[in-house]
Parts: sequence; structure tokens; C-alpha cells
Amino acid sequence: MRVRALAAVFLVVLIGGAAPTSAAKVARAPLILLAAGDIGDCYSDGAKLTGRLIESRPGTVAALGDTAYPTGSKSDFARCYNPTWGHFKARTRPAVGNHEYFSANAAPYFAYFGRKAAPPGGYYSYELGRWHIVVLNSNCDKIGGCGVGSAQMGWLKKDLARDAARCTLAYWHSPRFSSGMHGSDETMQPIWATLAKAGADIVLNGHDHDYQRFAPLNAAGKIDRARGMREFIVGTGGGPLRPVSGTAVGSQKIIALQWGVLRLKLSANRAYWRFLSTPNGRVLDSGSSACH
Repeated sequence: MRVRALAAVFLVVLIGGAAPTSAAKVARAPLILLAAGDIGDCYSDGAKLTGRLIESRPGTVAALGDTAYPTGSKSDFARCYNPTWGHFKARTRPAVGNHEYFSANAAPYFAYFGRKAAPPGGYYSYELGRWHIVVLNSNCDKIGGCGVGSAQMGWLKKDLARDAARCTLAYWHSPRFSSGMHGSDETMQPIWATLAKAGADIVLNGHDHDYQRFAPLNAAGKIDRARGMREFIVGTGGGPLRPVSGTAVGSQKIIALQWGVLRLKLSANRAYWRFLSTPNGRVLDSGSSACH
């Protein structure tokens, strides 16, 4: 084995390259999305543990809001987020949560992530392989609303109209449907319905500090296995964990009191998911969904 390894390194050098590093492997893996929200809490080891799961795996990182507790201040980002998830900041595409707005206008959040966070509205989109990814702001009262006539809704409709991808995934912080302690956020109904009617496939959220997976739901929140959107709640990034007492319509899987990260492999027409639990990445939920 030692001879083979040395031969491989010699071959790389011979053709003018260098032995691949873990960072290089990360950069060559654009079709993996690693997601969790409710992350940086200085009073727990959760972010350190989930950060280790992400740091050892390639892919784009979706930070699903409430990135730095308790108030999303400059100090919170420096002390509670940057030492853990800050290690892969360069490959992180964040969504803004409600705790970021405990600091005026979520200014430290936008300063920390810079242009990638799309200030001042906090909504934007990007491409990941053949998937179109939409990032939205669920703090509707901070950005002029989320309904018809709002700036975010106008932007979303234009973005979806331009989208030629077969597969679409959206993420934001507060879930439209949830079995957790915070429950379902009805202010996101116009956004949910717009995405569903446009044929989007998957929605990721945080806010409730647990893991939940739903059956595909249509614009009205009814189970529609042919055309509905599958929602995941992944509020397990490192903040304080909470129990789940209820069961919302369409709920298929609930994992409480366990930190972890959702790994999504995005192929040309299907998403494969695994919920990786701390500390060692044991898979507690897995499956796949085809694009519409």
C-alpha cells in the first residue's frame, strides 16, 4: 500500500500537478448541499460537533438562519459562529433568521457574510449543478412583507420566471409547516404557494430546533405526492435542542434532541437525502425524491 501511495504522488508530480488536498476535493464537489440552521451558541458544543461533520465533507453549505446566538451581534459572530462554522465560510450560502434581527437591521449578519447574503433584503438565488436554489427572508415584517405586492414576492416571481432548471430548491428560516414548538408560520403562505405553483421540489427551513421531514405538500398544504414540495426542517445546527409534541399534516419523520446536518446529493433529476447525526455522522433518516 505504501508503494502504491508513493507511486500515485510521483505520477501527480510527473504531470506537473500536486497531490490533492482535502480542500481541493471540497472544491470539486458542487452537487452536494449540506444544510442546518440554529447554529452558533457559545453555551453548547453543538456547533463544534456539526461543524466537524461539514468540515470533513465536500459541498455547498446552506446555513438556515439563526447563525449566531443570542442576538446576531458582531461579538456573537466572532465568538459563537466563526470558530466553528466560520471554517467553511467561503462555501456557505446563508439565509437570515429572526435572531439576526435582534441586532438592528441584522447589520452584523450582513457585514459578516458580505455580498453573498444579498443585503439589505437577504433574498437571492444561485445554481448548483442543474438545480436552481432560491434563498428567501422569512422575517416579513423587516423587509416590507412577504405577500402580493411585496418587494420579495416581486423578485421571487421574476426569478422563477427566468428559471429554466428542471429542479428547484428553496430555503429560508421559519417553516410554513411544522410540528415543533414554534409551529407553522402562516406569513410564509404566499411564498409557499408561489413556489408550489411554479413547480418547486424541496424546501429547507430551521427555527424549530429539531429535524422534521414532510410528505410532498401542494400550495394549500395538502399531501400531493405527484406535484407537491417536500419540506425539511433542520434546526439542529448547534443551538439548544427542544422536544416535539405535535404532528402536523404530512409529517413523515421527526427526530428530536439530536444535533445533525442534512446532506442532499442533487442529481440531474432527483435529490437523495441523509440526516447525519453528531458526533460521528450516523445516518438517522434517508431517502430520495424525483424532480417534477
